[in-house]
Amino acid sequence: MSNIVIYATKPMPDIQTALSNIDEAEIKTVQIEQMKEYAVLNPSLIIVEDIEAARNTLMTNKFSCPILFFGPTRTDVTVRAEGYDFIKNPIGNIDELVVRAKALLKIKEYKDKVELVSATDDLTGLHNRKYLQERLEEEISRSRRYGTKLSCILFDLDFFKVVNDMYGYEWGDILLRNIANKINAMARKEDIVTRYGDEEFLLVLPNTSEDNAFLFAERFRREVEKMEFIPAGEEEAHRVTISGGISTYPCMKDVEEDANTVIRYAEHALYNAKHRGKNKIVQFSQMNLEM
Repeated sequence: MSNIVIYATKPMPDIQTALSNIDEAEIKTVQIEQMKEYAVLNPSLIIVEDIEAARNTLMTNKFSCPILFFGPTRTDVTVRAEGYDFIKNPIGNIDELVVRAKALLKIKEYKDKVELVSATDDLTGLHNRKYLQERLEEEISRSRRYGTKLSCILFDLDFFKVVNDMYGYEWGDILLRNIANKINAMARKEDIVTRYGDEEFLLVLPNTSEDNAFLFAERFRREVEKMEFIPAGEEEAHRVTISGGISTYPCMKDVEEDANTVIRYAEHALYNAKHRGKNKIVQFSQMNLEM
């Protein structure tokens, strides 16, 4: 559904009525003074009734959606948005208003599709490493600012090469999709679920302590262990297990840590789990105690 927000100095019932003819569009009019907080409303398109009243906001904000301005074309105002357009007399030409609004909504739609494709793993539908790197840096910054915990869990399917060798890559892909679906079903809405490598999956859990991350990882490990994975032509299920490593930011005292650091600590813990016989979850903070 498209979300069109009109920022105006007065009520605009005629404009709202006209725009309501756009399929699956939700329209709302908001005082123009609230435009600086536009992100809260998550608009697909912003309409500005008075560009002068919005000048300061336009100069200090970057907008993640297109903007349609009422009034003559202006070149003296800085606009940082996904796209923008002007319409001189919207009330006098309702059809043109709707056409221009639809065109700007298409820009937003195509941009969102491109971003989704560029951030998604083709096989599993999970986020990819490019998306992970950007979001993990954001979450670490938020964790640092508010003093909250942030946990990463790196999972790796045990003996995955055997599946490919015995049953073929098609069945290896099926297993990876099954694992991805299982992780997605267990993760919270705010968690970041990523296909990190061929048979590796990395989860970022905001506001999550190491102990709670361990409980999640253990529960998932047991769910994988109970999986009924039966490739075509086989009479018995192929046993599937998974190992995991956990790191929790901040990981070490007096150490400058970024996304790469936190992931590297999770990798160390995963390698330790593999070294100890696989089908295990290891916490980075406990490695020296258990080795």
